[in-house]
Amino acid sequence: MPEESFAHALRRLRGTLSVRDVARLASVGKSTVGDLETGRRQPTSAVAAALDAALHAGGQLVRLAEAPPGTPVREQAAALQRGLVDALAAGPMSAASLEEWEYTIVRHGRATRWRPEADLLPELVSDFGDLQRLLAHRHPVQVRRRLVLAAAQMSGLMALTLLKLGDPASRDWWRTGRAAAAAAEDRAALSWMYAQESYQLYYGSDLEGAVELAARAQHLAGGLPCVGVALAAPLEARALALLGRREQAADALQRAAAALQRLPAEQHVASAFGYSESQLAFHSGNAWTHLGETERAWEHQRRALEIYPESDRMDRALIQLDRAVCLAQDGDPAQAAAHAVATLDALPEEHRSALIIYRAQELAARVPEARSVLEVRVLREVLELPAGS
Repeated sequence: MPEESFAHALRRLRGTLSVRDVARLASVGKSTVGDLETGRRQPTSAVAAALDAALHAGGQLVRLAEAPPGTPVREQAAALQRGLVDALAAGPMSAASLEEWEYTIVRHGRATRWRPEADLLPELVSDFGDLQRLLAHRHPVQVRRRLVLAAAQMSGLMALTLLKLGDPASRDWWRTGRAAAAAAEDRAALSWMYAQESYQLYYGSDLEGAVELAARAQHLAGGLPCVGVALAAPLEARALALLGRREQAADALQRAAAALQRLPAEQHVASAFGYSESQLAFHSGNAWTHLGETERAWEHQRRALEIYPESDRMDRALIQLDRAVCLAQDGDPAQAAAHAVATLDALPEEHRSALIIYRAQELAARVPEARSVLEVRVLREVLELPAGS
């Protein structure tokens, strides 16, 4: 037996009620109800939800609006899932539901350290859609604050993932994340957001802007220990090093070490929401690399590679590329290029993000006078190959 249409279901559910009565109960126009019953108009999700509630349809009208008869089974399943999420969102949020959302965000934060960005992004988008449905409903003040904070953190994860993919849409997500963190009145989250966004400017070569946002992140913390400060101070050092401001960079590295020591133990984790000794070693080595002090850089790079988990492929590759830069600075472009090629070759294709390629291109640009060196030519050729080659 074929599935009934939205129009037929609406007529059946209306029963003996007049069109005027249904329009009044659902707070929609009388002509809208009439057009929907005759099929002259297709329902929006909002109108379908209003009519469903007015007629106590138990989600029937919502499901038919989202997946009309003839819709492929997979799309019907997706529509059922969305309808259930909407139904759950309309009810009161339990403590367990809030804790489940907070756990989901923590899990995504950890995944940023090891999962390929292209694999992580669809899950973030799907979960964000469900979170948005929750936020569309009324909640007690404290519950809503926790949901808005969750939205801020998810926005930051979206921005960070898009940044690693080289997608300029990441800039919009930083702005959204800052607005949500401010709405949640959470200074630690706002500090974290500014610290992470400073990386966007750093990798976009806006060094002065990166320094400004990193300083803003540290100011917002108000002297309290938080991840935002631990992230921002070393990024400030790296940007200052590229600007050639050695003493200021060294001072920022000292503040970074102090910020890491002040962090609670549970925040010394491999996560977008944490900061660890391995990250500080990597970032310190990168700053000294930019300053051309290769012996100091080598010391920090060795320490970072000792303590970084093998699963953190991106940062380990970036450390190896810093090593290659140091080799070039010490006058060995052939070894530098060979080291960079070996690093790229050892990295699975799904982990060769835009940031990795950008850093390798920086190295190739550092040795223009060595174009005739075989290893440098190989590096340039590798960087010109299409993905997967």
